[in-house]
Parts: sequence; C-alpha cells; structure tokens
Amino acid sequence: MQKKEIDNRGLPCPQPVLNTKKALEELTRQDGEDFTLTVLVDNEAAKENVTRFAANSGYRAEVEKEADLYKIKILPGAGFDQTTRSATEADSAACCSCEAPPGDLVYLFKSATLGEGSEELGAILMRGFIFTIKETNTLPVKMLFMNSAVKLTTEGSPVLEELQELEKLGVEIFSCGTCLDYFELKDQLQVGQITNMYDTVENIARAGNCITI
Repeated sequence: MQKKEIDNRGLPCPQPVLNTKKALEELTRQDGEDFTLTVLVDNEAAKENVTRFAANSGYRAEVEKEADLYKIKILPGAGFDQTTRSATEADSAACCSCEAPPGDLVYLFKSATLGEGSEELGAILMRGFIFTIKETNTLPVKMLFMNSAVKLTTEGSPVLEELQELEKLGVEIFSCGTCLDYFELKDQLQVGQITNMYDTVENIARAGNCITI
C-alpha cells in the first residue's frame, strides 16, 4: 500500500480540493485501490470541501483534529470500483494531455471582481474562479471581457498568467475595444484580441451555453 501526504495549510479555495484531486489521480494510476492519502488543512471550510469532494468521488474520508490542524485520511470506499477508477484515470489523462474537448461554453465577464459587496473579496474570488477554470477538464470555447473586466486582460492583472495559459490551451479571449479605450488600457493588452460589440453579440448568439460572470 502506498501512503502519501499533502500539506494544504494556508492555501486559498479551491487549491486544497484541486491538489487533493491531482494526488488521488496519481495514486489511482499507480496503485489502483491500495493507497492512503492524508490531506492536511487548517480551516473548517477547507476540511468540509475536501471531505465532500472525496465522498462525491466514491472515496472514504476519516478526519482527525489536532488543535488548528485537520488531518483528512482518504481511502478507497465502497463506492470506489473499477468504473470509478476508469473514469478517474480518463479525467486525469485528459487533464494531463490538455486535449479535453471545449464544448460550446462561453463566459462573459462584466466586472474585474466576482460578486457584490467587498471589492477586495471580489478580486480574490475572481482570481480563484479563473484559476479553477484553468484546472478543469472541460474548457470554454471563448472568454469575453467587457466593462471593468478588461482590466483582467491587461498589464498588472492578477490573473494574467492563468489567462495566458488558457489561451495556449485553445481558449479564445476577447476584450471590448470600447472598454479598453474608456479605461485607457488599449496599449496595455497582454492576452487575447480586441473585439467590438457586433462580434460580441455574434459570439453570444452562437454559443450553446453563455454564462455571465
């Protein structure tokens, strides 16, 4: 039996879950049903997220608490069978080869922050959201940025690296030209292309599924 431990203390959402997912995929490929993964987290939210992910994926999770530390021991459970393992391996292979089909999903970003209320929190949430898009197996076809969201595609953006990686994976990224002009950012565009309202409307109309963020 192989035993592995990963330390997710101090990491923001959704990093603990993503790290757990990757570790389980590696252990599944190497040892099938004979392994134990111990995940260390330091807050209640991360503990709940990791244990829920494990349960939903067919694993069994046992939690031990020591002061401010949670030790989550993950083992193959009753719901983890050959079908589960095959699906996990297939997802892992797609993720590693970056060949997952993008489908017909389009994201329309209308703000540099996510949600309403605190702008500081909204910026943190937006960074986590775009990072998570990059880590999923099914990528969007296009990402459209309008209004203050164009600040995410220009110099100084906190998610510039993630967007550049998404572009390399085949995701088309478009920033509103009028919006770039308004914020005087057109010469600072660092990823994707400049677009206009006509093309934006066409992209939305042709999308099988358009989600506004």
